[in-house]
Amino acid sequence: MSGKSRASRGRGVPRLGRYALRAASLAVALGVWQLLTSLDIDLWLRFSQFPTVADVARTFADRLSGPDYWTDLTDSLTRILTGFLLAAVLGVAAGVLVARSRLAEDLLGPVLEVVRPIPAIALVPVAILLFPSNEQGIVFITFTAAFFPVLVSTRHAVRALTPGWEEAVLTMGGGRWRILASVVLPGALPGIFGGLSVGIGVSWICVISAEMISGQYGVGYRTWQDYTVVNYAGVFVGMVTIGVLGWLTSTAVELLGRRLTRWLPRTSYVAAGRAPRRVNRAAAAVPVSPTTQEGVPHDQLV
Repeated sequence: MSGKSRASRGRGVPRLGRYALRAASLAVALGVWQLLTSLDIDLWLRFSQFPTVADVARTFADRLSGPDYWTDLTDSLTRILTGFLLAAVLGVAAGVLVARSRLAEDLLGPVLEVVRPIPAIALVPVAILLFPSNEQGIVFITFTAAFFPVLVSTRHAVRALTPGWEEAVLTMGGGRWRILASVVLPGALPGIFGGLSVGIGVSWICVISAEMISGQYGVGYRTWQDYTVVNYAGVFVGMVTIGVLGWLTSTAVELLGRRLTRWLPRTSYVAAGRAPRRVNRAAAAVPVSPTTQEGVPHDQLV
């Protein structure tokens, strides 16, 4: 067996173990839920009021076989993706502009800082008055929720860039657009995707709340309707759906970020007393005196 095959096999076994551990933790949580609700445990928390896991699973199966569930799913995903994509584009553009231009900071900064602390869900009355349809208002709420995390993260990431990179491009004859394309946006990508990860989570919170208040169809709307008719199993179906959708979209953003920033050195958890499994190739190519390696943490060498 080649060294490469042994390394791949060594990495695969711990990964399978981690997946098994995650699945086991989820199974234990569901088992505790089923036990507490089936036995009608009422200590300080009233688990007798909760539906059991079996009840939620049966309701979930019934919903999957009907058309309304998929209509709700499509509407919520359309709203979240439309608002989030608008927020991603405009948030990054505004963050770069405010960070790079004193005039833009003076003109836009005060307005943005006054509006930013206002919860997006508090803008529902504004959306109802401003937009001719509830659909456009919900997209506006979703956009607002994601816009400010992206804006703030982008602004801080751009301001934290090393000035020497920009000076190097200027020395080689590059202009503003060259600096933007070669230094500013690539250098700020880790911070930008940090804001996108936060923004997609906040967007789900706000879009569900907006659907509960003024929506027609959507996961949030259906969850609220189940609550009004005292269908608690249906409420939990909506909660599980929201959780899964939020996890999938957040994972998609994270994977895209890793793909676009694959040039960054990656660090992984290393158990105490073990040597790191992977070393940054660029750092490994730099000759370092053996005397300087002793007592220096691995992350500083990389």
